[in-house]
Amino acid sequence: MSTRHIPYWLDRVSKARRPSYPRLRGRLETSVAIVGGGLTGCACAWSFAAAGVKVVLLEAEAIGAGATARGLGLIREDFDASFQATASAHGLRAARSLWQAMRRASLDFPAALRRLGIKCDLAPEDLIVFERDPQTSRLLQREYQSRRDAGFDHSWLKPAVLSREAAIESGGGIRTHGFSLDPYRACLGLASAAASRGALLFEKSQVRRIHVGRKQVEIATAAGSVRAEAVLVATTAPLPDLRALRRHLKALDGYAVVTESLPAAVRRQVGRRTGALRDTDAPPHMLRWLKEDRILFAGADQAQLPERARDKALVQRTGQLMYELSVLYPGVSGLQPEWAWDFTHYETVDRLPFVGLHRNFPRHLFAMGASRHGAGFAWLSARNLLRHYQGDSAKGDDLFGFSRVL
Repeated sequence: MSTRHIPYWLDRVSKARRPSYPRLRGRLETSVAIVGGGLTGCACAWSFAAAGVKVVLLEAEAIGAGATARGLGLIREDFDASFQATASAHGLRAARSLWQAMRRASLDFPAALRRLGIKCDLAPEDLIVFERDPQTSRLLQREYQSRRDAGFDHSWLKPAVLSREAAIESGGGIRTHGFSLDPYRACLGLASAAASRGALLFEKSQVRRIHVGRKQVEIATAAGSVRAEAVLVATTAPLPDLRALRRHLKALDGYAVVTESLPAAVRRQVGRRTGALRDTDAPPHMLRWLKEDRILFAGADQAQLPERARDKALVQRTGQLMYELSVLYPGVSGLQPEWAWDFTHYETVDRLPFVGLHRNFPRHLFAMGASRHGAGFAWLSARNLLRHYQGDSAKGDDLFGFSRVL
């Protein structure tokens, strides 16, 4: 069996069934120009268009085929960060406000997808963050207790319970609630919904330059330009005109594999498969159970590599991930990966995303640093940035902006 070096979610949709949008040509004027056509950009496009705001979305390649198609497809009610560390750095009140906003997004986003009738295999799915070593589980227990003290309804799984649930030996873990979905199909659905509300979407329209004037901002592509009141940047990586932001972001290359279908004998060795898993290794691994009895396993992060080294690294890291998966579940040893791909994600200084404004970039709205925070980040960004644009920010919105670390 040969491994397909293409994201699993993208490969599930044949090229003939993938929608296409035109390339930007000529000059347009709009209220908000969105740069980035992934899940976050499309969620923002729908939210703004549904609120009656004129929107133009510019995607460098194809809608949803970049970082979105390379994601795990989990909607989390928490951040991939320590609540304790956030409270220490920014104060308990700020930490609680940040986490509450993410929890609201984790509930509102699935509700919106259902309301819009977007078919993306949406289903409830818990996430269990666990510590492999019983001797060091106290740190995770303290993290759990800090969340409980702040009023969050997370639960602690004792080692015996976790062994029954997931068939792994551990020092215990934190269970949080959430959802799973097909992120690529969710993105396509949001793009279609945004277009039906009047948003103009363009593919193969890489932004080359952003120029800010006194009253407007101009965004230039190879074959056209857009003049807007504001530009919303929802890209994984900072654009060339935004190099100054790179000091706030650390680029990492991560890797993911999807196994062949598990034989019946192996399925009996992996527990009940009732929730996704994340360990506390450095770098961490994330595991999600898929249809057809497959496993999606991601991790093996390293510093971002030059383009010429990526193919070789993917082959090496695919083997590494399959070995690390077999350490977690020995019965998987000998199974082959059917899909493998790499992805680049950006960690922030305090492990929390940036959503909002930056004092040095007028007329800019940002949604950056999604990292491992899950698909709920898209909805969190869309609602937060719409409020910013309308001048009606809610309490706690500013905590997501760059002012948090400046």
